[in-house]
Amino acid sequence: MATVALQHVASMYAGVAAPPLIIGAAAGLSPAQLTTLLAASLFIAGVATLLQTLGPWGIGSRLPFVNGVSFATVSPILAVIEAEKGAALPLIFGSTVVAGLVCFLLAPLFCRLVRFFPPVVSGTVITLIGISLLPVAGNWSQGGNSSAPGYGSLGNLGLAGVTLLAVLLFNRFLRGFLQRISILLGMLVGTLVAIPFGKVDAGALGELPLFELPHPFAFGAPQFQLAAIVSMLVVTVVSMTESTADMIALGEVVERPADDRTIAGGLRADGLATAFGGVFNGFICSAFAQNIGLVALTRIRSRFVVALAGVFLLVMGLVPVVGGLVSLVPQPVLGGAGVVLFGSVAVAGIRTLGKADLSLGSNAVIVAVSLAFGIFPIAFPDFYRAFPEQLATVLHSGISVGCLLAVVLNLLFNHLGRGREIPPSYVPEQQVEALGRVAGPA
Repeated sequence: MATVALQHVASMYAGVAAPPLIIGAAAGLSPAQLTTLLAASLFIAGVATLLQTLGPWGIGSRLPFVNGVSFATVSPILAVIEAEKGAALPLIFGSTVVAGLVCFLLAPLFCRLVRFFPPVVSGTVITLIGISLLPVAGNWSQGGNSSAPGYGSLGNLGLAGVTLLAVLLFNRFLRGFLQRISILLGMLVGTLVAIPFGKVDAGALGELPLFELPHPFAFGAPQFQLAAIVSMLVVTVVSMTESTADMIALGEVVERPADDRTIAGGLRADGLATAFGGVFNGFICSAFAQNIGLVALTRIRSRFVVALAGVFLLVMGLVPVVGGLVSLVPQPVLGGAGVVLFGSVAVAGIRTLGKADLSLGSNAVIVAVSLAFGIFPIAFPDFYRAFPEQLATVLHSGISVGCLLAVVLNLLFNHLGRGREIPPSYVPEQQVEALGRVAGPA
């Protein structure tokens, strides 16, 4: 039981560790602060996984369902950091609390709205998330700070290249759960190579306590800003859609179809863990789809095995040294791993778009227009400079605009008037069957 639970932790660990590392690096946090952020993400992932698996008081799906920090939250948070500079984290955690409460309250209603987020919408948004993060990997590969000496040097680019090569080789030649953590192993190789060049400072590890409880609002009292809240709500809708699809797919894998009650309970757990995370320095929680493949692969369907994985995550979150070790990773190493990590997000979006019928002209138009307006701020950071300042945070990442356009255009072309004749690929039941087939052999 412990062995399989550890496999679940190994499968998801890179996904849990990456967002706080990315956000902490962008916010310019010290190693100690970065350790706090990572420990919070591990702790909240444990709480969310226990809620999902045990399902107390109707909160949780009671499926072998692993939860953790949603990668979709990274891009809008980076936009908030860019706009607000030093005051960003209190705004981020305040908007995360609001997003969690909204998710909790809307859970029963959202089950009935999933048809408005078919693959053509969710795939477009996920693709935009991946594309918007790729420039971040390029910046880190050069050193992360354009004003620092050595930025863009061959040494930094070489370190990023070594990390990327290690990730590719591990992914090619390893098997099983070791292959699933190839990104984490590649980051380990890159960090070891960086030590002789003086790019790793382990001095802060000796100052970390052996055990430490998470501190609420460790980065300051929460602040609330409409633009930041809207950005988090957009991410929440995307995460709720992903979690719903993953719960339905997992229900097929374990031969216990997820009904509205199961989905509502699972979304309540997402919302409660997200609000809890905002208080204890965490971020929006969502499903980890890779663990669905692990359930199908091992054929061990007990939710109590995954609950034990949640206990392991809790313990890791309470031991700061674990986070301290991960915070040693230099930014060029993060950049090399980020090429695969962020690119994989875009590929996941493209895979989702493959479930939509893009031979229909209307669907092609939805994707084309939504991607265009989402990519404009990436190619031209000042594209929306003429808009009111209050909208700057929402528009800067492009994901909010892309999501809104995708939803509105989908309603216009596929739900109103003659567009109500929805192609078969839009039928939720068929989408569910496709997800189940994908999860099965994974």
